Amino acid sequence: MARLLGVEIPNEKKVEFALRYVYGIGPAAARRIVEATQVNPEKRIKDLTEEELGKMAAFIQQNFKIEGDLRKEMSENIKRLIDIKCYRGDRHRRSLPVRGQRTRSNARTRKGPRKTVGVIRDKTARKALRAKEETKE
Repeated sequence: MARLLGVEIPNEKKVEFALRYVYGIGPAAARRIVEATQVNPEKRIKDLTEEELGKMAAFIQQNFKIEGDLRKEMSENIKRLIDIKCYRGDRHRRSLPVRGQRTRSNARTRKGPRKTVGVIRDKTARKALRAKEETKE
């Protein structure tokens, strides 16, 4: 595996797809990097020379925020929203969807697994729950 800016990149993949393994580089950015550095996008990472890898690394460092810097900036932005107590910050703080999605029936990814609240009508289930609670004490 080749290393590019501290990230392990698979050797067998084409350049344009392998660049996406770097956090902060997506399809459009990868295409832009390949065009700017004039590297053949059909080449595999294992076939690149050190010069080509260096050229790509230099271009990425000049033009993109990636990995740790990008993660840090994103967490700072979220922290700022929480600190100023805006609506979006409040949604982040409560772990609810931020961008206007519905929460009555969906949003399980953001909210986590359901927490069932209510009465247990089945007598056997109620007894089992009581026995479980008594063993905890």
